[in-house]
Amino acid sequence: MAGKKKGITQLRVGRLTKAHGLKGAIKLELFTDEPDRRFVPGASFSLQVPPDHEWHGKSLELHELRWYNGHPVGFFVGVSDRTAAESLAKAILWVDSNDAEELEDDAWYDHQLVGLDVQRDGVSVGSVIRVEHFPAQDLLVVKTADAEVLVPLVKAIVSEVDLEAGVVSVTPPNGLFEEIEETPSESKAPAVEPKADAE
Repeated sequence: MAGKKKGITQLRVGRLTKAHGLKGAIKLELFTDEPDRRFVPGASFSLQVPPDHEWHGKSLELHELRWYNGHPVGFFVGVSDRTAAESLAKAILWVDSNDAEELEDDAWYDHQLVGLDVQRDGVSVGSVIRVEHFPAQDLLVVKTADAEVLVPLVKAIVSEVDLEAGVVSVTPPNGLFEEIEETPSESKAPAVEPKADAE
């Protein structure tokens, strides 16, 4: 996860998706609008991988970024064959970033989101306790009164993040924060058997 120290914060800028070719190239999913600035020869990236992964605690240095059919492909120092490239699939790339740098639109550091009050229709439903990063999307882990709820960090559900107010506004689908209530027809009292007609 992102950390903060001495005015430096880590910024998530990309994810390695799969090997490309036989010479160690790896396809990338970019999380930055500035690849020409972030992905330059010599740039160093911290790797987010599981604790038991062979690359845990290591970093990658970019040798070159190329584009194939509109898709970014990275060549990294020390990754010279397909086997090495495949071992890096799904790793997330982080860079050190000065706090003074502007964030991209609709992008936040993990530490900025943790602790925010989560509100639906102006009513608090919980608070963000951490951010989980997955290939498909990021998830806010929201602590409610009696559970932890995973909220997809997408515009359709997280409608607004107001850092100054300390509030995350959500428009979740039914059932995300509570059990879906029964419809009136399902919640009626048990039917009473009709009385027999008088003889």
